Amino acid sequence: MRTTNHLIGLLNFITFLLSIPILGGGIWLSSRANNTDCLKFLQWPLIVIGIAIMVVSLAGFAGACYRNTLLMWVYLFVMFFIIAALIGFIIFAYAVTDKGSGRQVNRGYLDYYLQDYSGWLEERVASDSYWGKISSCVRDSKVCGKMSVNFNGVPETADMFYRRKLNPIQSGCCKPPTDCGFAYVNETIWTYTGGAVYNPDCNKWSNDQELLCYSCDSCKAGVLGSVRKSWRKVSVINIVILIILVIAYVVGCAAFRNNRRIDNDEPYGQARMTKSQPSRIHL
Repeated sequence: MRTTNHLIGLLNFITFLLSIPILGGGIWLSSRANNTDCLKFLQWPLIVIGIAIMVVSLAGFAGACYRNTLLMWVYLFVMFFIIAALIGFIIFAYAVTDKGSGRQVNRGYLDYYLQDYSGWLEERVASDSYWGKISSCVRDSKVCGKMSVNFNGVPETADMFYRRKLNPIQSGCCKPPTDCGFAYVNETIWTYTGGAVYNPDCNKWSNDQELLCYSCDSCKAGVLGSVRKSWRKVSVINIVILIILVIAYVVGCAAFRNNRRIDNDEPYGQARMTKSQPSRIHL
């Protein structure tokens, strides 16, 4: 019995520790200065699941320490739905980030095109009503203003810039698409060379630092590319945590059944002990 309680307590302590990286993943997504803080609805499922696992694990730990069968039953019941929710979140995360990636343009960075993405996430981000909030958030993050690089006081040249590894937001929102043929002046100022323009984003580019390419489809694609990259990293962690949670849950169910069996056997065992005791002879 004592071993069973120790096992259940250990499992709950493990699941409590597992809730920390889940909660941390949600907080990490919300703290990205140039990314998903602009899409706050995306990280809340992780935060809620992490808090739920943390609270339920504490309840299970208390149930194991005090041999409270009700608390243990509540723990296993709620943990089942938490595991189901985590599975649903992982499937959802991969489904909404299934399509889309940057295109090679003979530069160190990639270019991003909205038509490469599709699905629920693309429709929501690309909608005019929602994009106004996202673009304002990206602008307020000052991600484009932080692109400037000097080398011993010497401004960055075009060749140096073309070799840079830009993140999706920087590539999509802070510069014009490469196929527009704009000439480099500095990281966020480009001049039109008068070539043929087939990309609608070419007409949306502005050297005004408050405008840049925030209204471009490439900027929307850059946000989607950044979300996809972040969610894929978090999903890998969640899959590992899910496997451990399932193993812990299965072992916990077995330990809980064993604990209940011992509890149900106690009255019978006590009755046998009482019956086997010799009766006292009163003189």
